[in-house]
Amino acid sequence: MHDAIERCLALSRQARGESGEALAATLARLDAALAEAGLAAPAKAAEADAELELDLTGYLTGWSAGAQQMFGYSAAEALGQHVLFLYAEGDDDGNIAELFFETDGNPAGGAHTEVRRRKKNGDLIWVNLHILLRHDEGGDPVGMLIKLSKVNQTLSEEDKLNLHARIIEDSDQGVLITDAHERIVSINSSFTRITGYTPEESIGKTPDLLRSGVHDAEFRAKVRSAMQGQGPWRGEIIGKRKNGELFPQSVTISVVRDEQGKISHTFSLFSDISVHKDAEARMQRMANYDTLTGLPNLCLLSQLVGQALTETKRSQEHGALLVIEITRIGAISDTLGHDIGNGLLCEIGRLFRQSLREADVLARLDGHKFAVALLHVEKREHAAIVAQKLLAALAAPIVIENHRLQVGAHIGITVYTEDGSDVPTLIRYADVAMSKAAQNIESAFLFYSEEMNQRAKEHLRIESELRQALGNNELMLYYQPKVSLRSGRIVGAEALLRWRHPVRGLVSPGVFIPVAEETGLILDLGTWVLEEACRQVREWKDANLIMPPIAVNLSARQFDNQLPRRIAAVLERHGVQPDQINLEITESLLVRGTDNVIAIMNELVAMGMALALDDFGTGYSSLAYLKKFPISTLKIDRSFVIGLPYEENDCAIARAIVTMAQQLRQEIVAEGVETAEQMSFLRELGCDQLQGYLFSQPIPAAEFAGMLREGKRLAFGVR
Repeated sequence: MHDAIERCLALSRQARGESGEALAATLARLDAALAEAGLAAPAKAAEADAELELDLTGYLTGWSAGAQQMFGYSAAEALGQHVLFLYAEGDDDGNIAELFFETDGNPAGGAHTEVRRRKKNGDLIWVNLHILLRHDEGGDPVGMLIKLSKVNQTLSEEDKLNLHARIIEDSDQGVLITDAHERIVSINSSFTRITGYTPEESIGKTPDLLRSGVHDAEFRAKVRSAMQGQGPWRGEIIGKRKNGELFPQSVTISVVRDEQGKISHTFSLFSDISVHKDAEARMQRMANYDTLTGLPNLCLLSQLVGQALTETKRSQEHGALLVIEITRIGAISDTLGHDIGNGLLCEIGRLFRQSLREADVLARLDGHKFAVALLHVEKREHAAIVAQKLLAALAAPIVIENHRLQVGAHIGITVYTEDGSDVPTLIRYADVAMSKAAQNIESAFLFYSEEMNQRAKEHLRIESELRQALGNNELMLYYQPKVSLRSGRIVGAEALLRWRHPVRGLVSPGVFIPVAEETGLILDLGTWVLEEACRQVREWKDANLIMPPIAVNLSARQFDNQLPRRIAAVLERHGVQPDQINLEITESLLVRGTDNVIAIMNELVAMGMALALDDFGTGYSSLAYLKKFPISTLKIDRSFVIGLPYEENDCAIARAIVTMAQQLRQEIVAEGVETAEQMSFLRELGCDQLQGYLFSQPIPAAEFAGMLREGKRLAFGVR
């Protein structure tokens, strides 16, 4: 198609300078090229005019041989049918042209119109209708005589030549035509617009007028071969405008041959693709560079490290990959705004870049994570030196818009090919090492090791098996009683999740709960725990067992705007009252301290549920937030109970917590109570309840129900 159009353009130009037999021959070749391009069909033998006769309702009463030739239907097939059978679908539009027509005030002359009709083979054609009324002897109309002729869509030779000339002249593409001696003989207006050269400046010159000089001899040889008739050539060329500016162009070069087969002309069609190239460059930058900092992104980092890996496999050299997580960025953005946070990230990128060698790659992965690729290191220890430099770059406060901001970092390091031989593995292992460094108080950077690799594999195994456990009924709830330090009676219990593995037996929550938190499985586990606790409470109620409130732990991940609605649905489904279920949350949720969290808590309390703060004293800034939240119970963390009553610091902390809770009129529960001495000390302080092995470890539901029926109590008497 494209080649045919190009031949049409060349032939139309050639025809403009010819006459007589030469013109006729060129036009014949042009017709053939147009037919190939689908722009016009070769001439056919003229079709005879068709005549139809219709009655007043539109049914065919006459069908001429010309009608049969035009539409393909024989008289036997057509006569008796309504004229609508010749209509293209949807063409009637409520108006039948053969029946409803206007005569322009001359009924005897009939009516003329141009319509579209359908042939027997399904082709659609345009025809001229000449409609005449037929009358009987009394002058009354009895039918119509319809004369049809096919609309002539063929251009005259002159019109065709003019049309082709206009197409060439008005084309958005530049057109350049040279003769057999490579002299420019014709250009169009787009040539002038694109290159700046007028016809006076270009006619008679060679195409070297546009030569930029950036292409090598091999490239120029390919172009010259096309100009010498070795076949059409398409490609991209760097051209030069009249003002000396270089520009990329998409070019097609073909030749025109005379009747003897010799090349008479060469024509080139070209377009300025500068805009496309600029857009391509922008897209390439967007694909490979971080829009905020201008640093390489993960995609480009992976490409560069991948190339380095290939080289190191041959050279047996080493490289290192560091993943750096910047701390406090989120808090700074929340407090001072995202513009300050973004400015801080850009400045950190600049400081890191100054600390690295030119050959080192600095990239921004996402959020507040950066990565550094040391493409060649002689010793493993050198990566540690770079890590120390990066940490030192963050030692001093960073000034952003008069704000002196202090941040820190955790760095994980992998060495290739020792730790891995592909980019995704290296990044994943560096991430693992970085997470480990965040938990390490001795060093802000850590190398990945085989031990950590094994831990990562164990993590994946636990995640996979925990997902199976949810569907295989391997989970169960144990209940640890809460006992009043005034009466010694059971006043509640905490529902604790247990996993009975089919091979390894009872798996400690300390093993699988952290994995669930990291992977998001905690949402499914939390839903299961709430459902199971409510189901069990309903079962006890149906068994006429008076059950104290059961506490259920909530993860911070569960705490969203839909939480009250989800809990209400579970309570309603099992017929459990809100005061039969208490909710325990951790200090990490309070630290978030947003109005949204307070609103959710207030909604839960309004439903009739009580909120307890679990592991109190292990978080940060909780004292400042505590008075804002509708907390009814504080639970002293077991880490402060262990040293009672002999560790002075633990005693002081426990005393402060109890005193504060009493002032806030909150109930106090001590966790992890294991000895009578601990119990006595807490009782003397005024603690309300204890929970721990001194009274009972977590037990299955049936055993807990048995305790209640037996009325089991602490050994001390009631005061």
